[in-house]
Amino acid sequence: MQNPPDISVVIPAKDEIVAIGPLVYGIKDALGERAFEVIVVDDGSTDGMHAKLDELCTRLPWLHSLRNDTPVGQSASIRRGVRAARGALIVTLDGDGQNPPDQIPLLIAPFESNAPTTAALGLVQGERMKRQDTRAKRYASRFANWLRGALLHDNVRDSGCGLKAFRRTAYDDLPWFDHIHRFMPAMMLREGWDVQTVAVTHKERHGGQSKYNNLRRGLVGIPDLLGAAWLIRRKGPPRHS
Repeated sequence: MQNPPDISVVIPAKDEIVAIGPLVYGIKDALGERAFEVIVVDDGSTDGMHAKLDELCTRLPWLHSLRNDTPVGQSASIRRGVRAARGALIVTLDGDGQNPPDQIPLLIAPFESNAPTTAALGLVQGERMKRQDTRAKRYASRFANWLRGALLHDNVRDSGCGLKAFRRTAYDDLPWFDHIHRFMPAMMLREGWDVQTVAVTHKERHGGQSKYNNLRRGLVGIPDLLGAAWLIRRKGPPRHS
């Protein structure tokens, strides 16, 4: 049986037929000779992306595709990908190509440090610099991050960035709820894991379209934020210490 990879890259994607090919090849270039796999979770695409993934999988042995028959959302797609992953270190990034894959080594580097604190590191969270989004989206995200920080005290300015690296064992410690991908730093801290942030670049979207507008994002985010704050207040002894 083939040895498990060191790194599993999980990509939730929906209707990203334009971006997905360059993205997976960019991941290969970024990881070079490392032992890795890429798992794309197609969240019910209708633009032909699933057929494109099938074609790519026949040529790229390290690429695997899973498909949700009906859309279940980003957090549930990530969860499915992590469950299928074989690596001890998981990297996530969005399927729209706005998270440059050449930033992945920056996320991995803290886990490879020889510092005594490395064993307690559960998550490295990307923090987007010079975001290539509309002004309205940037302002809405800035407000949401301020409100989240005020309630959760996770000391992270951009928890919504899709570029993340985390230990599989740390992810397994987390409570499950929809949209948890927006609150992973706070949930990691809740379970006793350390969290670091690294500055990452951000690209313009080429093809496809955003799955959330500002109103929809706000409507789903408020109850989730309140629920995350409740979980933190009700926490017991951390599972990891």
